[in-house]
Amino acid sequence: MTKTLEKRAKTVDEALAAALAELGLDRDSMAYEYEILELPKSGFLGIGASPAVIRVSYEVPDPEPAAPAPTPAPEKTTRPAKEPKAEEPAPAAKVEVSAPTVEEPKAEEAAPADENPEYAAIRSFLSGLLERMNVKAGIEISPRDNGGVNVNLTGGGMGAIIGRRGETLDAIQHLTNYVVNRGSDKHMHISVDAESYRSKREESLTKLAEKMAEKAIKYKRSMALEPMNSYERHVIHTALQNYEGVTTSSTGVEPNRRVVVSYVKPEQPSNKPQSREWA
Repeated sequence: MTKTLEKRAKTVDEALAAALAELGLDRDSMAYEYEILELPKSGFLGIGASPAVIRVSYEVPDPEPAAPAPTPAPEKTTRPAKEPKAEEPAPAAKVEVSAPTVEEPKAEEAAPADENPEYAAIRSFLSGLLERMNVKAGIEISPRDNGGVNVNLTGGGMGAIIGRRGETLDAIQHLTNYVVNRGSDKHMHISVDAESYRSKREESLTKLAEKMAEKAIKYKRSMALEPMNSYERHVIHTALQNYEGVTTSSTGVEPNRRVVVSYVKPEQPSNKPQSREWA
């Protein structure tokens, strides 16, 4: 069987060499013939140039005819003289399906029997809020010296309750104050803490305030702290209210309001001569 292959190249020799290389034939082999379809053209200054085109004819062995598939012998079927009596189907086995287990909703933390209604309202709100946040925590409620209420949350996963720099904890405290005091004639301040975070934060803020005050005095210039919420700014002001040589003020707008610790130049003693009383 004869097949053909066309090749293009800059010259006829290059086109023939490429075709023979693809077919795996030698130039001196008698198993091919070729004809030139187009001679190469150089054109004028490269414009209008065209490659050489040849067609190579070569012989390949004819494929062997496929052997015919054997004809399957017909199957011999024997029919029984008498069909057997169909057996009655066995009764289906009973499959017991157990009812799906339903997890009971988490009950609110039991309040002490003698807890006053205000504490009970705080506990009820925080229990529902923590349940929706998928956080299990103990709720400890105690009175404050100024008449307010301290709430301390304990347990695992307090990082989600505290949030970045206590922002989530502040939001929980704000919501608790709003819900519990809504519709009440007297306002009760509720401080919500988690694993004593606020006391630890106050301690670190106090140390930061004293450090910035020392820098302000050393370099005799004002030092601005990072943006803080109103509670943290209050801690800074309180820590330095009696610190000699500095004064504090707040600048900026929320949420970028910050405390500035300023150096205060000490008063110079007066050079005016003091009068003396003679006995």
